[in-house]
Amino acid sequence: MAAAPRNVVLTANGLWNIVNFRAGLIRALKEAGYKPVVVAPAEAAVQGRMAEFGIEHVELGIDRSGLNPVADFQLYRSYRKLFSQIRPVAVLGFTIKPNIYGSLAASGLGIPAFPNVSGLGTAFIRGGLLQMLVSRLYRRAFSKCGTIFFQNPDDRRLFVDLGIVRPQQTKLLPGSGIDLERFAPAPQPDGPPVFLLISRLLGDKGVREYVAAARQLRRQMPQARFQLLGPIDEGNRTGIQRAELDGWIADGVVEYLGTTDDVRPQIAAASAVVLPSYREGLPRSLLEGAAMGRPLIATDVPGCREVVADGINGYLCAPRDPGSLAQAMGKLAELPQSERRAMGEASRQLVQERFSEAVVIRAYLDELARLGASPS
Repeated sequence: MAAAPRNVVLTANGLWNIVNFRAGLIRALKEAGYKPVVVAPAEAAVQGRMAEFGIEHVELGIDRSGLNPVADFQLYRSYRKLFSQIRPVAVLGFTIKPNIYGSLAASGLGIPAFPNVSGLGTAFIRGGLLQMLVSRLYRRAFSKCGTIFFQNPDDRRLFVDLGIVRPQQTKLLPGSGIDLERFAPAPQPDGPPVFLLISRLLGDKGVREYVAAARQLRRQMPQARFQLLGPIDEGNRTGIQRAELDGWIADGVVEYLGTTDDVRPQIAAASAVVLPSYREGLPRSLLEGAAMGRPLIATDVPGCREVVADGINGYLCAPRDPGSLAQAMGKLAELPQSERRAMGEASRQLVQERFSEAVVIRAYLDELARLGASPS
């Protein structure tokens, strides 16, 4: 009689998140004898990638930024129903609502859940009543989780200090990890500086500060280029509206590159990767830029400061401060090409030493093995 499949659920608020950030983990789970099952909303742009992976995708609608308690309760019930059918040996959660409602549903069924706190989102950036509500939900959802992964020590310390998690439940991971072969170093481009911000177009990512800094710098360096790469997300509470973006483009302040499944050509064409975010888990765009040998410019906030050693592989600037950001970008633009290259080499070395994807994959496989869930 054949053994029952060792299903492992991976769930996030978008299929794109799983396809782009967890491909290596999926391959490793399959090689270890598990059967990965992705539970996430359908996204036509990346749906075909599921066939490439050869894994099952169960569609689940998730309102990423909605605050409707009825809809959220229905999400919890949907998770519970799906997990009852799939009967996974574990649930690996990514992003806020899957972490909360997926963990609640899994724990209620006696299924181990391993949420990954990849960022705290608007609730913790703005604080107040919303943070109190979300903290209460996290506390209940994580109460029975054996291990909760965090991507930077600031987020872990905050959750412990707020009593959301117990210290012994927590482990640090180097983000989602970087495939160092896929994101190989690229030569620093010649010519005027090209700055690239890779992100969903959200206010909380510092997009408006980036545009304001670009306006300031263009008066001093008219040949410099300032690029935006990432999806418009008007449904998000801090989303940049299309009309506002069109205004920036019409003014000639920034170039909008749209979206792509492969950011490597854009990174290779850039002089530096920029992220003036208000708070991060561990930003993928900075890790990818660093892996390809690019200097980094980012705000001195949780998550970003883990990847940028000020003056070594880039520059840190003050959050929500276009002047500070413009100063950092201007400083990098004035560097000789040899010094930019040296910063890029320091970025690559940092990623090699601390942020390899292999570390992340090993952590998940170890947790599954401790459950006695190993197929071998």
